[in-house]
Amino acid sequence: MLSKSVVAVSFLIILLYGNLFIEVEGIGVNWGSQASHPLPPATVVRLLRHGRNPNDLLAPIAGSVAVAERWVSQNVSAHVSSNGVDIRYVAVGNEPFLKAFNGTFEGITLPALQNIQSALIKAGLASQVKVTVPLNADVYESASNLPSDGDFRAEIRDLMISIVKFLSDNQAPFTINIYPFISLYNDPHFPVEFAFFDGTGSPVNDNGRIYDNVLDANYDTLVWSLQKNGFGNMSIIVGEVGWPTDGDKNANMQYARRYNQGFMNRQKAGRGTPMRPGPMDAYLFSLIDEDAKSIQPGNFERHWGIFYIDGQPKYQLSLGNGNGLVPAKGVRHMAKKWCVLAPSANLQDPQLGPSVSYACDHADCTSLGYGSSCGNLNLAQNVSYAFNSYYQVSDQLDSACKFPGLSVITTNDPSVGSCKFKIMIKSDSSGGEASARMTRSVAVLLLLSVCLYIVL
Repeated sequence: MLSKSVVAVSFLIILLYGNLFIEVEGIGVNWGSQASHPLPPATVVRLLRHGRNPNDLLAPIAGSVAVAERWVSQNVSAHVSSNGVDIRYVAVGNEPFLKAFNGTFEGITLPALQNIQSALIKAGLASQVKVTVPLNADVYESASNLPSDGDFRAEIRDLMISIVKFLSDNQAPFTINIYPFISLYNDPHFPVEFAFFDGTGSPVNDNGRIYDNVLDANYDTLVWSLQKNGFGNMSIIVGEVGWPTDGDKNANMQYARRYNQGFMNRQKAGRGTPMRPGPMDAYLFSLIDEDAKSIQPGNFERHWGIFYIDGQPKYQLSLGNGNGLVPAKGVRHMAKKWCVLAPSANLQDPQLGPSVSYACDHADCTSLGYGSSCGNLNLAQNVSYAFNSYYQVSDQLDSACKFPGLSVITTNDPSVGSCKFKIMIKSDSSGGEASARMTRSVAVLLLLSVCLYIVL
């Protein structure tokens, strides 16, 4: 899904032998930076070892080779030359042709790709670092829903062919984001079992090719789209694939674990698709929750992580040889205190609604929605959750729990069942530039065996 970053750069880390995904080469995980209190990079690197709208930069880069050269110099060349980081790909934009964008980026995406490529050539990095553009699966379609009838979306078909030719000419991959969860989210009649890898859904027979899950069917729809337009041998990267744990009735721990474990199992087995039987190059989305991410597509956007914002695993994943996810070490939490609705507060107070709205506008209340983990709270508990979310994201400042006549600080945990009232971690969230420096420092801390996939 569309991912933003405070510096318009996020990192997709390919985890090789000895890192998080033990003995699984070529699986990656997206590490986003849209968190109010991000874990320190050193903590995340240890976690891996032991177990901004990206499209905003398209226009300036499309309009100036000099801008592209400065970006490559600061974000690629500097880390390759001085820090020995193995950067493999630069992703220009992220899902720029979503129908929701109404064509906003159609005229500038290819020029931006071309200018970044020119900058990489000038920097002497074009043979090592490839340029690509992560696209949503809605850039292709099939009138019959069979993969073999796939082709690029009619209104952008000529543009897509131009981009694919550019990628092919530069030995760069086609990058696609595939989300079965989104299919289920957008269509209540979507067959749920077909989203998973258990083989329990009704299979689809496409001229003898059998599909028992939507990932394979979607992927091969792209393969057919490329093949019909003369690019049948083009390499494909699945830039994002995963399942969220909250923010929607179908975004829960059970489905997320089921999907991600099934995905891991097929990757460990080297299973491909009917059209491409070999191992799939794919990046799991995502590593850690991002509580400041845009929720324009849906409340689930802040809950894709396999780890909570404090680096604790949400559920277990078997990574092979008895290995699983391990908690981040050395994470410091704030004091065990919460901001809640005062016992003396009047639920009919006319300031109650505006106070809750203010709290949720400045914090994360996405777990309160219908079907979400905190969707069954009563009115008083809902208010307390909103107040506490704002209090925690504000670093537990006393002034953040001063809703007139409505709020009070307590040391009694107000959590209700599976609905957890969170305590924030201690982190450098003092400002955009500090966060930007932190994000840029990630590259310095990564080991040589880890390669980066940088998203503009």
